[in-house]
Amino acid sequence: MADSEITIADRIQAGLDTLTRAERQLAHSILENYPASGLGPLAALAKDAGVSGPTVLRMVQKLGFSGYPEFQAELREELRAKVRNPIAKHDTWAENAPSGHVLNRFTEAVIDNIRHSMAQIEPDTFDAACALLADTGRAVYIVGGRISHTIAEYLYLHMQVIRPGLTHVQSTSNTWPHYLLDLHEGDVVVIFDMRRYENNTLKLAEMAHARGARILLFTDQWRSPVHSLAEICFSCRIVVPSAWDSAAMPLLLVETMISAVQDLLWEDTRRRMETLEDLFDQTKLFRKFT
Repeated sequence: MADSEITIADRIQAGLDTLTRAERQLAHSILENYPASGLGPLAALAKDAGVSGPTVLRMVQKLGFSGYPEFQAELREELRAKVRNPIAKHDTWAENAPSGHVLNRFTEAVIDNIRHSMAQIEPDTFDAACALLADTGRAVYIVGGRISHTIAEYLYLHMQVIRPGLTHVQSTSNTWPHYLLDLHEGDVVVIFDMRRYENNTLKLAEMAHARGARILLFTDQWRSPVHSLAEICFSCRIVVPSAWDSAAMPLLLVETMISAVQDLLWEDTRRRMETLEDLFDQTKLFRKFT
């Protein structure tokens, strides 16, 4: 499977409405521990899901595979893509680079990422995530990883203007107990965890979940292990012709979410903005031409 192709998880999500009750039960079982859940024998998968062997075969065929071996081969290829490091990603693109300038190739890849990602996002799920972030009765904690912390900080800086009760959790794991000390049941923890998922991030998610936090996850098409703890999970396609993954799709989601939450809280947000502008004027941080 090429990195840019649709994943099996995407196919399952898109086809849930066409499945029988037993097939849906199997689908949810696969997604709970994806993609590892489908790597064992057919009989083991059927037993774990509480369905029959023929049910597994029928659903695999509905997903477009000739049989279980082809289904497993695709899962293994996804797993290889999931753990690929930057050098391996660059070599893959270099070997298969299409003709044309990198500006065009990169842009086409980003547009393809956006198109595939948006097709998998339900508006109701997006609205539910925005409602959580707009609920000022809940504290919001935001954390990212080695690279994705930049997107986490972008969300934090904007949300800090929109509403009170925001905490930017720094990536240093030895400080996390300090943040968790004030976390209450029902508070929201926004986590960014992309390919080469970080063990520390999973540990933080487990600790926050145990304390009753509602986890909102931004991840890639293969999904971070944190997804099993997340109430809402946004899977963003991130592959481009580069040794690095793209932040364009998760950033698009974040910016759209900032806009939506701002609208939900506009009266309070406007007052906060006015106060902030007064503070900026006092500091003379920005130049004024009038």
